[in-house]
Amino acid sequence: MRDLIELTDVEEPAWPLVAADLHASAVHVDVLPVDPEGARASLLQMQITARSRLGALVLNCGGLVLDSGWLRVYGSPGPGPFTGPPALREVPSLADVNGFPERFDPLWRPRDGGLVVGHDVLGGVFVLNGAEPRAPGRPGEPGEMVYFAPDSLRWEALETGYGPWLTWLLTGGMEQFYETLRWSGWRAESGALTGTQALSFTPFLWSAEARRDLAATRRRAVPLAELLGVQRHFCQELDSVDPGFLGDV
Repeated sequence: MRDLIELTDVEEPAWPLVAADLHASAVHVDVLPVDPEGARASLLQMQITARSRLGALVLNCGGLVLDSGWLRVYGSPGPGPFTGPPALREVPSLADVNGFPERFDPLWRPRDGGLVVGHDVLGGVFVLNGAEPRAPGRPGEPGEMVYFAPDSLRWEALETGYGPWLTWLLTGGMEQFYETLRWSGWRAESGALTGTQALSFTPFLWSAEARRDLAATRRRAVPLAELLGVQRHFCQELDSVDPGFLGDV
C-alpha cells in the first residue's frame, strides 16, 4: 500500500493535461469545485496516482457536467449546495457513487470489480473495468471502459481506457455516440435535471416504439437511483441477466 504523498507528489502529474483538454473542449463543460480533504481520501482509497487522468481529476476537481447536464463525470465535489443551474446541483462524488469506506480500508474493493465513473441522463452507466471484468459478466479488458446502454439493457465495450475516454468526451465524441438518442429540445430537458435525476421514458427507451419514434415518447424527471433500479429489474425479468452494480446515487 502506498501512502498519500506517494500518490500525490509525482513527476508529470496529469492535471495540466486534463485542464488543457477542458479549456479546449468542443462541448460545454462545467467544472465543479473540489473538496480537498475528500479528494485526498479518495485517491488514497483507490491507490492510484495523480499521474493518471482519473487520479488527477479526482484530486483536483469536484466533477464534470457536460453538454447541458447530459453527462456527469464524478470527482470530489466540495460540501454544501451549489447555487448554479439545476444540472450542477447535488452531483455526488466518485466515493459516494462507489461506496468508498469512510476511512481507508486496504481490504475494500469496488463492487463487481468495476468503478462507476459517470452517468448520463438516460440512465447510461460508464464503468472502468477492474482486473476481472468477466466475473460479473461485463465485456472488455481489464482497465478498459464499458457502457451500460439504456436503450438495449446491455453492457458495451468501449475499447479504451479512462484517459482516452475523457479526452474523447471533451473533443465531441458524445455527438455521434448519442446521435440516435437525442430529440428536439433535449438540451432544455437535461439541463433542468439535478445531478441525481434522470429522464424516464414512456414507452421505455428499449422498446420498439421508442426506437421507431423517440420524439413521440413521454419523458419525466425521476431519481437516477429509481431508473437504475428499474433497468436492473427489467434485465433480470426479460433476459434473466443481472447487469450488476450500476452505482449508488
